[in-house]
Amino acid sequence: MNAPNNPDYPGGSKARVNRAGDNVRANIPTVEDLQVIDDWRAAHRGVLNTFQAILRNRTRGTRITVAQRHKRKLTIFDKLTRLPGMNLSRMDDIAGCRLIFRNIKELYSFRDKFHKARFNHERRNDIDKYDYIKSPKPTGYRGVHDVYEYDVNSEVGKRLAGLYVEIQYRTLVQHAWATTVEVIGFITESQPKFERGDKRYEQAMALASEILARAFEDLKGPFPEIGDRELVKQFLALDKELSMLDTLRGLNAADKAMSDNRNAILIFSGPQELEIRTFRDSTEAVRALFELEKQMPGQDIVLVRADTSDEVRLAFKNYFSDARDFIRMIEDGCTKLTKVRQLVRPARRQKKKKKRT
Repeated sequence: MNAPNNPDYPGGSKARVNRAGDNVRANIPTVEDLQVIDDWRAAHRGVLNTFQAILRNRTRGTRITVAQRHKRKLTIFDKLTRLPGMNLSRMDDIAGCRLIFRNIKELYSFRDKFHKARFNHERRNDIDKYDYIKSPKPTGYRGVHDVYEYDVNSEVGKRLAGLYVEIQYRTLVQHAWATTVEVIGFITESQPKFERGDKRYEQAMALASEILARAFEDLKGPFPEIGDRELVKQFLALDKELSMLDTLRGLNAADKAMSDNRNAILIFSGPQELEIRTFRDSTEAVRALFELEKQMPGQDIVLVRADTSDEVRLAFKNYFSDARDFIRMIEDGCTKLTKVRQLVRPARRQKKKKKRT
């Protein structure tokens, strides 16, 4: 039996939000269903603003990049289709904050301290549940996620209680890989992120993840059993078939007009075509987002936020078809795994010999 509508809950009630999600999944949403989902999505803006303020305060004076994004409507609908048993109200990544670190040590140190922070918002996952650094996904994805449930006592914020926010922790190396997977999804007919399309892209990017993990973070990825030389050989063979790196090199990563307004709506009109609209006020940006989604229902549209245009580019470089960091790292990584380690061994033996004399 459905719970009664609660005017204080975004969209009316969790049951109403779930029913709207079920209708989208069944491809029979009404105008009211879509409005319920819009209201529910819009409410996450307050959750995002709270958490990004907390995170920026804790990263002040560091080189950690912080950004936030609303999950795209088309991505939400796609996820409902991919996961038929999921209730929309339980989708925990509608609001997302992303933290990008220089290295693994910095990442885990910050996360450990953040877990000890004193606030009412409750972490919903066990510490290792979404740790894809310790247990990489078969696709090669590496990073760490935490899900928090929003909880405040104020009159203004109490209607948001129970909404979720996802915090993503990535190193620069992991971020370069993850954004490139999305770039491939934009420029090809395959979606390696969701294991769709040409399986060779999935395999190539999973091998690339293993190369980056070993070469730059002294860790293993999804193929720990493969030797270094064989790993590089398999990746290069697939890359030759797909011309993947050459395609990424040829992308138009030209500078797009960005202002220092903190809210940016990115509109994708086609492969490598990106329109940017910026807003200083977050409420105006959300309103514009929903209006654009109604005007262009088949278009890929996303609202992102960061303090500066440079931070937008770093945190969401996939939207700018920018795979330059990935290309540089994969080239260096292949060299390291096939040459550098062999050159180091004789030097180590020589150093030990000197000590004995």
